[in-house]
Amino acid sequence: MKRKASRPRRAKTVTHRPGQMNSLEARYALLLAGQQRRGTILCWLFEPITFRLADKTRYTPDFMVQYPDGLIEFAEVKGFWRDDARVKWKVVAEQFPQFVFAAVQERNKKAGGGWRIEYARKGDSEAVEAAGGEG
Repeated sequence: MKRKASRPRRAKTVTHRPGQMNSLEARYALLLAGQQRRGTILCWLFEPITFRLADKTRYTPDFMVQYPDGLIEFAEVKGFWRDDARVKWKVVAEQFPQFVFAAVQERNKKAGGGWRIEYARKGDSEAVEAAGGEG
């Protein structure tokens, strides 16, 4: 008896619903909640603001984080980057230099777990590693 040829599996796509966290964003929110309990950050909000970059071009970061010194950081949590998303992230950082813009990716357990954080400062290509599940 011959086996039926299986179809190649399609990559799972995640549809974003404004105001609702996906599972990766929810894990990052747990990290932020732990930092808030410890006093490392004052507060955080999910998708609180949309930046207008140009006509018909908007950017909504995943998280806004306020630090005790008053610094405001906008964090974009990504499993992987699409080209248009990275371009918007870099453009918003250039247009709004009074804020810090961070790209956050979860590291796999083989790489030690935790989170990889990249900052979009002009001329700053350094990546900072943040280890640990809650801080």
